[in-house]
Amino acid sequence: MADDAVNPVLADSGLPYDLPDFATISDEDFLPAYDVALAEHLAEVEAIASNSEPSTFDNTLAALEASGRSLARANGIFFNLEGADSNPRRAEIAQELAVRLTAHANTVGMHPGLYARIAALHEQIDRLELTEPQRRLLEKRYRSAVRAGAGLDADGQAEMRAISARLATLTTEFSQYLLDDTNASAVHVLDAADLDGLSDAEIAAARRLARAEGREGHLISLELPSSQSAVGKLTNRNVRQRVFEASVDRCARGNSHDTRAMILEIVELRARRARLLGYDDHAAYTIAEETAPDPAAVADLLRELGSAATAAADAEIACLTEDFGGPLEPWDVSFALAAARRTGKDDVDSLRSLNHRQDSLDQREHGAPDHRGDGAPDQRRNDAQEVRTDEFEQYCELDAVLNDGVFAAATALYGLTFTERPDLKGYHPDVRVWEVLDGADGRGVGLFLGDFYARPSKRGGAWMNNIVDQSAQLGARPVIVNVLNLTEPEPGEPCLLTADQLTTLFHEFGHALHGLLSAVEFGSQSGTSVPRDFVEFPSQVNEMWALHPDVVTRYARHWKTGEPAPTELIAAVREAADVEPAHATVEYLAAAALDLAWHRLTPESIPHDVAEFEALALDEAGLAHPLIPPRYRSTYFNHVFGGGYSSAYYSYIWSEVLDAETEQWFLRGGGLRRELGRAFAEAVLARGDSVDPVAAHAEMLGHPAEIAPLLRRRGLAPTAG
Repeated sequence: MADDAVNPVLADSGLPYDLPDFATISDEDFLPAYDVALAEHLAEVEAIASNSEPSTFDNTLAALEASGRSLARANGIFFNLEGADSNPRRAEIAQELAVRLTAHANTVGMHPGLYARIAALHEQIDRLELTEPQRRLLEKRYRSAVRAGAGLDADGQAEMRAISARLATLTTEFSQYLLDDTNASAVHVLDAADLDGLSDAEIAAARRLARAEGREGHLISLELPSSQSAVGKLTNRNVRQRVFEASVDRCARGNSHDTRAMILEIVELRARRARLLGYDDHAAYTIAEETAPDPAAVADLLRELGSAATAAADAEIACLTEDFGGPLEPWDVSFALAAARRTGKDDVDSLRSLNHRQDSLDQREHGAPDHRGDGAPDQRRNDAQEVRTDEFEQYCELDAVLNDGVFAAATALYGLTFTERPDLKGYHPDVRVWEVLDGADGRGVGLFLGDFYARPSKRGGAWMNNIVDQSAQLGARPVIVNVLNLTEPEPGEPCLLTADQLTTLFHEFGHALHGLLSAVEFGSQSGTSVPRDFVEFPSQVNEMWALHPDVVTRYARHWKTGEPAPTELIAAVREAADVEPAHATVEYLAAAALDLAWHRLTPESIPHDVAEFEALALDEAGLAHPLIPPRYRSTYFNHVFGGGYSSAYYSYIWSEVLDAETEQWFLRGGGLRRELGRAFAEAVLARGDSVDPVAAHAEMLGHPAEIAPLLRRRGLAPTAG
């Protein structure tokens, strides 16, 4: 790049919606771009802070909102790439940026002149004529400055800077260690017969991964949570055990990716920072900015749900054990549950047949592949009595689900239309781009990017990113990314979605809608910029449309024949999805309790042994189950130690209280109706954090959300008598 040329990271791409021109950007452009962007933002902040005129909303807060555009652009590009398509150079850059961006945030957050101007406005907040969004912005900026350490003395600020810098390094390293260890822990299987139960596409993907690693046979890649979809399918018990143990032992094997010492240091630093700012612990520090009142209220909810969920899980496992025909090990639970749901819980002989078949597979070193395809037992009820819900995958081809399910529901509810733009390129060849329009007037709303297939350079899980935030102040329209980790099919073959993947696709698109339908003045209040324990609510609501009768019949067609899914199959899938398996609830609650336990520690009470503390914390929460590990064990709990969910993993269940009520609200109103979609968008999706989101939701419902609908959904509602 010539000295006088604009860095391609920061250059105006000339593309619609300010989509970055990814083809012109190289990894070596990022650090120079940040040199420019950080200096530019600091100069803007200095100009605001040194303004000789009295502080006003416009010359301080609105000016601050308008600052840092180059920095926001660089962040939107780089950190999307770093999570979805990492490489060694990007990992190095991320480490350097973790320290630099934290130092920059500290400089801005603790800037004495800027803090003085914000504090002066805050002192007279009740006398200022502010709109609700302006008032909320002032309150948020003031709290953020205080929480950044602006009110501390020089020694306190120095300690805050040191803690923040070290935490930035550790949390970045945690995510990188986890990605590396997850890739390194892929389970090697030589004989394709030992993969019986996996689909042809999954076996082909395992073969491609082994080939890419220069190995014979197959590599089963690991997913982010403890539970692995392969464990629910593999009929070979020995291979199931290997995959399960590879998952739950991640980053705890004493190798170069071990995260245990890192966890203890992260927890101690967070506890020290909380105390420095006057909080009892990190949980109190975090939850002070959420919709939950305090850590005790969160603990009460987890305890209330946990006792009921554990009892239900014990009953569930007792039934599975009886049907399975022998004692269950942890790697058998999801397999037995999946088999029970496929064949019907009363089909005891079928499950026992599966168990006996596993034993013969375990004893066989080599042999001909079993051509029964999905691992179905020989002993089955007649077809008139049995509906196998796993057959639903054949009716869930990705493009059909996207166009006739996900997008069609958004059109029906919100009037949006989606046009694929092959002329616009994403950051990876797999990424597809859609232009989103308002169907009423053809107005351009934004861009939606879909990055659906797994690859070794992508961290596990599924998520939504903003490359560009909506902001009326800046005239910016949103550019939103959904990232999933689906198995990429062989050329010419379809990508078929399991029921879980179907739900995930609708869930992440709910986040995308939150960003796309944002209509706020200030970018920091747009879309998903809401409290962490509210942010999952809109995405959970969008899950309800995945199997809604008005949606599923549009997309559920056999990928090969085009025949619609049988009515009885759809009904069986919907019935299976209506109540969450108890063991899945225990998995989630155990992880949430573990997160809370780590972050209620003081600096003096940090343990020496991660596994020992984990066991004690789960036992005290009543969620230590010998057959059900937490959804994430500490060593690979990226939400908490590598992401933004520390002390906030409870937010999924907290948001689900709102979601369960809202689902009933939609159903009472007639379901997939434009009037309901408009009301939901106006109350929740469009307003972001410009209003109190919980109050706006309660106003839409006509009352505050209650927990009863959630308990019924989870199968935890008490029965009469």
